[in-house]
Amino acid sequence: MKKMVIYNLFPTLIGPFGVWEKHLARASQMGFNWVFVNPIQRPGISGSLYSISDYYDFNPLLIDQKSKKNPQEQAQETIKVAEKMGLKMMVDLVINHCSVDSDLLRLHPEWFLWESKGHVAHPFCYENNKKVVWKDLAKFDYRDTKDKEGLFCFLLDIIKFLTGLGFKGFRCDAAYQVPASLWMRLIRETKKMYPDVLFFAETLGCPPDQTRKTASAGFDYIFNSAKWWDLYSYWLMAQYVLTRDIAPSVSFPESHDTLRLCHELNGNIEGLKQRYLFAALFSAGVMMPTGFEFGFLKNLDAVKTRPEDWEETGIDLTSFITKVNKVKAEHTVFQEEALTEIIHHTNPNVLLMWKASITTQEESLLILNKDIHNEQHFHANSLKEFVQAGAPFVDVSPEYPMDYIPIPFSYDLRPGQGIVLITSRDPVSED
Repeated sequence: MKKMVIYNLFPTLIGPFGVWEKHLARASQMGFNWVFVNPIQRPGISGSLYSISDYYDFNPLLIDQKSKKNPQEQAQETIKVAEKMGLKMMVDLVINHCSVDSDLLRLHPEWFLWESKGHVAHPFCYENNKKVVWKDLAKFDYRDTKDKEGLFCFLLDIIKFLTGLGFKGFRCDAAYQVPASLWMRLIRETKKMYPDVLFFAETLGCPPDQTRKTASAGFDYIFNSAKWWDLYSYWLMAQYVLTRDIAPSVSFPESHDTLRLCHELNGNIEGLKQRYLFAALFSAGVMMPTGFEFGFLKNLDAVKTRPEDWEETGIDLTSFITKVNKVKAEHTVFQEEALTEIIHHTNPNVLLMWKASITTQEESLLILNKDIHNEQHFHANSLKEFVQAGAPFVDVSPEYPMDYIPIPFSYDLRPGQGIVLITSRDPVSED
């Protein structure tokens, strides 16, 4: 089972490649084993990281002008530094669109979707029933282009370029907007050359059936919507059940596309801890962006964010995050899309989540205070009624672990506190 604990290093918040090392070291020390980097290629006129003008050149903001090494060598050297720390690197693969001012439109107009002569089509989405159009982007035409093979070879060449830098994984931006058949071929051909390269589908915002279709193209992981769950309604578990047999998923407490959680929670530290603990234990993978560990308040912006936006908050969650990551790393049940059930009990303000590993005998029980402001009482005649295993519970909680689990069990959970219990079923004897 692959451990998938991802630190999202937002490149323009950090700055040139040469200064990434201390941030990579912090990620490694916290127990992350992957680092996801948003696009590092040269952007177009809008300056957005996701509006790529030249797929084979680098964002000038990431180049150390004083270095004697060329930009490609600077990137390769930084990735090698990460590898020495035990970190694999993944990068955004943005192929649904490119920048509207890219030379590709002039060199290969047949690769693009055109609304009318001289007017290229722009990607769009709907937010609150309002159409939002990204006019700095030009949409590739994968379905009706007269040069499908030429476009495919171009995409495969981009992957070769990025793997040549040392990247071992790709977060595929807006994966659901690219035909599944194209992903299937692209992933297949890539893995013939680089068997260990992983593909992560970004499918947030599309319905579960579309997520299933996209993930079925051969993706190794998808991203789930746990960040938006209110800890009460059923939809997250419904989504989990619909996709868990297709591909394992990655949770996150916040991302570069969301508000900072510390801002949303008005600086509530217990809420930050609660949501990171849940994200880490809910699904196979977890991802956390730069600054979450320090309670940053400013949103990450694909156009505007710069190193000057680094914040001094007085908050430091690195020790807590390290402990949570250690729990995830040491227990297989938290590294896979395990059998999972939300169990109903007497206090609706306490979340009781049972998980059972599909590859080992491990079972877990998470008792989580949904209330980040007040204590909540939890009582059970015996916690054994919630699991199948007969072995004793071991408390592996990142904070306030108990030496023994009393029967009956009665506990006043601190605001946002989570109790993480592990037990084990007897192995099934073979005939």
